[in-house]
Amino acid sequence: MQEYLVEIRTTIPEGTDPAEVDSRRAAEAVRAKELAARGHLIRLWRPVGELRSIGLWCADDEAHLYSDVLDTLPLRPWMSVSVTAVAPHPNDPGR
Repeated sequence: MQEYLVEIRTTIPEGTDPAEVDSRRAAEAVRAKELAARGHLIRLWRPVGELRSIGLWCADDEAHLYSDVLDTLPLRPWMSVSVTAVAPHPNDPGR
């Protein structure tokens, strides 16, 4: 599977019922665990002091990443997403 760095910014539309926000956030946590168990969500970070996430995700290809992974997130309608395909670096100390 191909690895991707994915930056996510979630913007809740003004006037959204707080109960809907809470419901979607709870569902998001469940879905993230499912995607991690399936090997799609590898790591997830939140930059200190910022309201965005950066994650390492895996999928067969970018189309699969969107259609079968990211687009299944309950908060996806409120997300802007930036995807960068990555490959191991020859000097990666983790190799």
